[in-house]
Amino acid sequence: MKANPNYLNKSSSFWAYVKLISERLKYSKKGALLVHSKEEVIKKLTELDINIEEDVLEDALEYIEYRAELLTEHKDYLMDGKTASEAYNYLKNKFPVDTYTSTAPLNKQKGLMKQTAYLTAITNILTESTIRDFADRNGLEYGKDIGFNHDPRSLSYVLGEDRNLEGIFTRRFDGAIPDVNNAHLIWELKEYYYTTTFGSKISGAVYESQLDGHEAKRIKNEAGVFVKHVLIIDSYSVWWEQGASYFCRISDMLHEGLVDEVIIGKEVFGRWPEIVEETLEYYAENFIFV
Repeated sequence: MKANPNYLNKSSSFWAYVKLISERLKYSKKGALLVHSKEEVIKKLTELDINIEEDVLEDALEYIEYRAELLTEHKDYLMDGKTASEAYNYLKNKFPVDTYTSTAPLNKQKGLMKQTAYLTAITNILTESTIRDFADRNGLEYGKDIGFNHDPRSLSYVLGEDRNLEGIFTRRFDGAIPDVNNAHLIWELKEYYYTTTFGSKISGAVYESQLDGHEAKRIKNEAGVFVKHVLIIDSYSVWWEQGASYFCRISDMLHEGLVDEVIIGKEVFGRWPEIVEETLEYYAENFIFV
């Protein structure tokens, strides 16, 4: 899911309207995302003694309607645990993962819910297979000339052209190409197939991604170094049935420029290899074939 250019670079006032309207008049109800009439919004803002800017309000209402349509269209990309498990097993059989360097870690659940972290494993397989294919086509050796970090254990940092240290992220990411040292692509995975209750863990995940996005944006603005920041999410139950309001916040984050793309569930099979390929082409052209 990419941002609609019509809603990028909006003012803080625009986003204040969007978030206040959504919070006071609700994001969703009974399995549907809400849109609000201008009349009911004016009534609520008047009650709050807010001086209404008509043009900003109309723009915000237009976005809220667009957001509802966008996410309703994308909700069917979200998978459940069974579907994700089947997809992982298909990929595991399709690719010789026993020879792969990336891993299929377990989730952080307990008991019967402790399973493979399917979205992470799927992303790792697709990433490695794409890089291996790219290396074969370009006479490179995977893991030596080109590769990725599938389990960063340290913070990602950014160097400028003169190799001065220009920035560092506060949190560890779930993956980086080519590595945490001067990564060109970083990604986060938020999968919750076996989460039975919606709580602070999911809301915290959204706020963590916002922090990462602010840091990436600051590094880009101050150092002129662009690091593509991608968020990959899944779980129909969590993001749609239980946490539609946070699904809306994901859209807001995307359009605020705090994440460059959001991959939703099944989108990982088509769009993710394209993103990896784009990153590899840039990296090879600028750092290998020079």
